[in-house]
Amino acid sequence: MPPPQILFEDSEILVLDKPAGMVVDKSETQQVGTVEDWLEESGGTRSSTGTPPGKGTRFAGEARREREKLERQGIVHRLDKDTSGVLLVAKTQTALENLQTQFASRATKKEYICLVHGTVEKPGKIEGAIGRNPRDREKFIVLDGGKEASTEYETEKLLVMSDEFIEKIFPDYSKIQLKKLRTMNYELFNLLSCHPLTGRTHQIRVHLKHIGFPIVGDEKYVGRKMSRLDKRWCPRQFLHAAKLGFNHPKTGEWMEVESKLPEDLQQVLEKLTSELAN
Repeated sequence: MPPPQILFEDSEILVLDKPAGMVVDKSETQQVGTVEDWLEESGGTRSSTGTPPGKGTRFAGEARREREKLERQGIVHRLDKDTSGVLLVAKTQTALENLQTQFASRATKKEYICLVHGTVEKPGKIEGAIGRNPRDREKFIVLDGGKEASTEYETEKLLVMSDEFIEKIFPDYSKIQLKKLRTMNYELFNLLSCHPLTGRTHQIRVHLKHIGFPIVGDEKYVGRKMSRLDKRWCPRQFLHAAKLGFNHPKTGEWMEVESKLPEDLQQVLEKLTSELAN
């Protein structure tokens, strides 16, 4: 797995481009290979390529000791393991507290790009409290008594899977099975930009599932049968943290940092065609 890449860095903050498949925080079951672990090993120093050059080469003395005291190595928020994109890290306690306050007060602006099953005809806003699924504690659902959650979304592009491509990725399917795929409208997709106004665990994934548009490749929420179909042509859940806007914790200047759609997801889009072209 490639290491995180640096999108922006100064004396107060570090903005990373997290690769898909990398866990953000250490846990009892994940002690190595995390973003937190990567930051700890780098000793607060990184090269422009994103590879830790070894402890102490950029920050020394008091500055480095302050970095090492930071909770979670200064990581301000989280991204799911299989979600790629912008991740914000503070280098000082003051910066960490400032940025955490911005996230808590909804002063930040987040934009995610995702590909969903179905056709979303117009922009909208999903309001639905989120909590753990009582029948499966590893999943979250919209339910009464959960934590308030709100997500806005916009339609970027309607996409379809051609008959030729369907036959290519399902060569073992009979005519009856292929007809069933078309009956269930498996070939219809929508590229969305989502703007979560809150920061609940799995929020975008849960909200889109709740309104009937699960994210392509999302093993937890797209359903077992659909997940098996998606895996034939999409390597992971199609969810990318594309942009993060916030006030710089020291200067107060508004910043927006962007991450380009990774190559693996670009390749997925290339397999589909615009509905308008058909």
